Amino acid sequence: MIHVFLVHEMALMNNVLSSALEDQADIRVVGSATTVEDALEKIQYEAVDVILASSGLPNQGSIQLIEKVREENPKVELVVIGVMETRERVLHYVEAGASGYVSKDSTIEEMIEAIKLADQDKAVVPPEIAGALMDRLSEYAQIFADLEMGVIESAGLTDRELEVLDLLGKNLTNNQIAS
Repeated sequence: MIHVFLVHEMALMNNVLSSALEDQADIRVVGSATTVEDALEKIQYEAVDVILASSGLPNQGSIQLIEKVREENPKVELVVIGVMETRERVLHYVEAGASGYVSKDSTIEEMIEAIKLADQDKAVVPPEIAGALMDRLSEYAQIFADLEMGVIESAGLTDRELEVLDLLGKNLTNNQIAS
């Protein structure tokens, strides 16, 4: 049984989402809230597996909710539901710790599938966002490579020291490096 908590700025939408999920034998809605503060208080007293949060929560509330839940209970998965936003905006949810993103243009079946996948610790993102994630990972890899090179250059290591460092990075033993 997947225990789902709903967080939407409109109580009516929480009711609609709850009604849509109640027919699922393996999903149980354990509560809902219209504010981040209310959600954080209520989920302390409920066994929650997945939080379905609206991207429309005021003052970037969905980001705040994700960060706070990740900090306090990293086992709870979070899926953001919203209008298709910019790639950068959706990446902010993922970087904050969201398990996935479902567009409000998605079907109920797609939302249910996203909840089930999130509960299995699987990422749920539209294909266009997956491409943006790959681009972001590539950017981060380049940043770290540049930082690493900067650290090595500023350390003033000799060519031989750099060679030994490279061999250490390949998990070679002292005897293997000496050979």
